Amino acid sequence: MDIGDGTLAVGAGRPEAEQFAPGLPGPVFAAHYHLAGEAAGPYAYGRDSNPTWTLLERAIGELEGGAEVVSFSSGMAAVAGVLLSRIQSGDVVVLPADCYQTTRALKERLESYGAEIRMGPTAGDAQIGLVDGARLVWLETPSNPGLDVCDIRRIVEAAHAAGALVAVDNTLATPLGQRPLELGADFSVASDTKSLTGHGDLLLGHVATRDPELAEGVRFWRKTVGAVPGPMEAWLAHRSLATLQLRLERQAANALALAEALRGHPKVSGLRYPGLPGDPAHEIAVRQMRRFGCVVSFTLKDEASAERFLGSLRLVMQATSFGSVHSSAERRGRWGGDAVAPGFIRFSAGIEDTADLVADVLRALEKTT
Repeated sequence: MDIGDGTLAVGAGRPEAEQFAPGLPGPVFAAHYHLAGEAAGPYAYGRDSNPTWTLLERAIGELEGGAEVVSFSSGMAAVAGVLLSRIQSGDVVVLPADCYQTTRALKERLESYGAEIRMGPTAGDAQIGLVDGARLVWLETPSNPGLDVCDIRRIVEAAHAAGALVAVDNTLATPLGQRPLELGADFSVASDTKSLTGHGDLLLGHVATRDPELAEGVRFWRKTVGAVPGPMEAWLAHRSLATLQLRLERQAANALALAEALRGHPKVSGLRYPGLPGDPAHEIAVRQMRRFGCVVSFTLKDEASAERFLGSLRLVMQATSFGSVHSSAERRGRWGGDAVAPGFIRFSAGIEDTADLVADVLRALEKTT
């Protein structure tokens, strides 16, 4: 039976109906379980497995188009779960030069293990030229915060021909915006702190794969380092999935409306949104994405103008994350580590009324120099 994304999101991972039982069982708080005799069965110790994780992982696996999923305590735990479980001394890893800065921060750690790191930008599928001899190719598309897009299928084909695995950081798109596994990737990885759970109130991440052996390697790494999610976080995440399609639709509509309102604005330069016709990434994004996400980026004159703009917003929270139901924005350069101008703004569109949000942004721009 073919169903729509909204129906999928509402029912994903929920158990079969049972008389007098809730539709979604509450979180299971347990460090250990009754375990007589042989240590066999699905639940033995709280660092290995938990019934609340099981339901969440089943749900995300359905959203990913059919996959085994390993949930983690944060997005970076999920990223590390792939990179640090697969790479050994002498291996070559290809990373995007413009990916999330904490992912790039793993470069020195991997090099300390004896791995060779090659880096190329997301735009122009530049990583294709680096895949020879690689063990793992890491993609992030759209990239954070620059919003460049690469052709996943094209790079996967080149990487697989060279004998490399491919992992895609799909945080910005979510599985309802883009399915890397259907485009041939070996891993789909995300920080579920962001758009997937969408309320800015928990830390979580996941790794999805259709290869049971790869899934087991990541799961064993989670067990040995203890990067496990809490049951309350897992339950909150699963509960939040029911509104995923609704949230994404409004966020994407708001992001596009904002991008259209900013296009050609005299105080704005470097406007990027993959869903905006004419954006450098739009052609590729249309081929592989079903929704274009909530993040819009642009640059104002300088740091002072950016800070004045942010301080003049009435409906928008100044925060360093994205994907929440509440719109947020930040001057990304305040953290260092990203190749962005001092006036660069990363804006995450929430689910506020579109006209109100656009009016708030344009009003704040009037107060900048």
